[in-house]
Amino acid sequence: MNINQTSPESASSEAVEWTVERQYAGERIDKFITEALEEDVSRTQVQQWVKEGHVKVNEKPIKPNYKLSENDFIALHIPEPTDVELIAEDIPLNVVFEDSDVIVVNKPRGLVVHPAPGHYSGTLVNALMYHCKDLSGINGELRPGIVHRIDKDTSGLIMAAKNDKAHASLADQLKAHTVHRKYVAIVHGTIQHEHGTIDAPIGRDTHDRKMYTVTDRNSKHAVTHFVVLERFADCTLVELKLETGRTHQIRVHMKFIGHPLVGDPMYGRSKGITMETNGQALHAAALGFVHPRTGETMQFEAPLPADMEHLLHILRTS
Repeated sequence: MNINQTSPESASSEAVEWTVERQYAGERIDKFITEALEEDVSRTQVQQWVKEGHVKVNEKPIKPNYKLSENDFIALHIPEPTDVELIAEDIPLNVVFEDSDVIVVNKPRGLVVHPAPGHYSGTLVNALMYHCKDLSGINGELRPGIVHRIDKDTSGLIMAAKNDKAHASLADQLKAHTVHRKYVAIVHGTIQHEHGTIDAPIGRDTHDRKMYTVTDRNSKHAVTHFVVLERFADCTLVELKLETGRTHQIRVHMKFIGHPLVGDPMYGRSKGITMETNGQALHAAALGFVHPRTGETMQFEAPLPADMEHLLHILRTS
């Protein structure tokens, strides 16, 4: 299955594309899209998109009950809502840096970065809207200021732009892979090498459309570097640096080499030590970029959250 999140129609429309695998032949398209999208979208919403012509199969409009055939090419252009007003919410933020162009926040585990259709509150965006007077509008109404994302259950540093000029600069740095992003994770098993590089392409898992896997089919180049920080009886504390930024990249790559993240509900192990809070033991510990206005190199670090520190204490004393 192939996904390509580009926006050929406009900057305010997110495009998602799939090529249908054999096992999905005969399935209704509204069911397929509902399960395939990363966002939490209802089947009713998908049916409405189909009726409004936002979904095409083999470049032709279809009906919500259309049944898929192998190799069908699906193109969905998610429209920006015209009647949704996001509400600023007084959600506490741990602000690491802020000026008139950029804000850097240490996001807690469990906080979703931006709203999605049907879920317009309780996100980092809602909190930023309350905290900041202005946010960039490049990513549309649902993602003001958002330049990059980290998973809901990953804690750590994330930057947002307060104006379009800053947003464009930061986005260009991400595209050029010049943004410094360092993560710290606790993984299952003892990694014997002191350091290593995982160079393995990532694509959709054909057995579960919400998951990703290492595959040569319909995949994207992905590179993760790791360094061992500390070893325990059956776990390892590692530092990871992203060379690319694919969805679930660290989680998929660590599972691929046999060392999935502790507490990972999608890619982890059901047995062994677990986190006391929901979510993977993964923290975005460092973030560096060139300031879009001054040209100054900015570097920020965030300490491990309490739940990961508690887990490390258990590992060190057991």
